[in-house]
Amino acid sequence: MRSPLIAGNWKMNLNRVESIDLARGIAQGTSPGEVDVLVCPTFVYLDAVSAVLEGTPVKLGGQDVYHESNGAFTGAISTTMLADLGCDYVILGHSERRHVMGESNEMINAKVKTALATGITPILCVGELLEEREAGQTQAVVESQIDGSLAGLNAEHVAQIVIAYEPVWAIGTGKTASPEQAQEVHADLRKLLSNRYNATSADAVRVLYGGSVKPSNANDLLSQPDIDGALVGGASLKVDSFMEIIAAAKTKAAS
Repeated sequence: MRSPLIAGNWKMNLNRVESIDLARGIAQGTSPGEVDVLVCPTFVYLDAVSAVLEGTPVKLGGQDVYHESNGAFTGAISTTMLADLGCDYVILGHSERRHVMGESNEMINAKVKTALATGITPILCVGELLEEREAGQTQAVVESQIDGSLAGLNAEHVAQIVIAYEPVWAIGTGKTASPEQAQEVHADLRKLLSNRYNATSADAVRVLYGGSVKPSNANDLLSQPDIDGALVGGASLKVDSFMEIIAAAKTKAAS
């Protein structure tokens, strides 16, 4: 059985004190169990948050990374730097990186490979724009993103990756894919991985849902058989709302 993963993507929010306080509150409310909990602060506060999380069950992750391990890349962050700060995960290919910063599947693929080589688990984000969903292109878009972002990887590599399905039209908009819509894409994703690699690897991959996940819809989303957790944006910025989503994941794990 896949353990649920609840990941908080803090994006470009919170100052140092607020980040420390939020991390402390989440850590105090989290006990070891069947649900994995992860927070991804902005780069400049990773060190401060890492110190707060030391010795707790809460994991630390980066929001992005560059594909080179070192060198003359002004402003870039490497996977070795993330590992040095205690990061176990890194978010890659988020829609804001794809559609605002212009990252291609090829760029994301290079980052995935570098993260795996460093021992950091990539959370690979995929998802369609509103016009693509309305045109019936969701499956084709997601398939293209998966094939491009995982190019050159084998089944063993893929089994180590987390995938987050985030319909772009639902990120930060208050709109959410219905549980049935999300489950359909998640099931298609797992079938695609099985066809491209093998059933064992496909069954091992945790596929998260992201896109305006909040306490009011977490139970319905997480009750779906192929939704293995959530990548949470705005609701991860407050202890109470994030802990409610974690509680919904615990319900799923116990069922």
